Amino acid sequence: MKYFYVLMLVLLACTDATAKEASPLAADPVVEQRLITISEELRCLVCQNESLAGSRADLAMDLRRELRSLIKQGKSDSEIKEFMVSRYGDFVLYRPPVKPTTWLLWAGPFGLMLAGVVALFIYLRRRNAEISDKGPAGLTDEERKRADALLQEGDA
Repeated sequence: MKYFYVLMLVLLACTDATAKEASPLAADPVVEQRLITISEELRCLVCQNESLAGSRADLAMDLRRELRSLIKQGKSDSEIKEFMVSRYGDFVLYRPPVKPTTWLLWAGPFGLMLAGVVALFIYLRRRNAEISDKGPAGLTDEERKRADALLQEGDA
């Protein structure tokens, strides 16, 4: 038990050694707010499902540094986004523009949903046709007689 306490004491002492000080935000809070607003609309190129604002990847940190310098140069939000698109393509935008190269991206989900509805409609029509060909409830004459006999016994 004595070794356990010594081990816990050593572990607690080591936790301070690995702690890092938080890096300060930009000196100008307006620049930092603009940076956050712009970077939330841009995709991290490493993580791909995370915004540039939320990513901790090294490339994302470099891109945020680049965005911060563009903001300090007086570039507008649209100019900054155009810079990012010219460098990395439409993939960097969470909301890519509607143009011939992105029509499939915008219309694809609706097309798949329409195809699913059509396939379901065809399946249900075929199933109803098969059921109606077999007769009521798809029972043979012998099965129908047995069911009638069971129902009449239940009434008595």
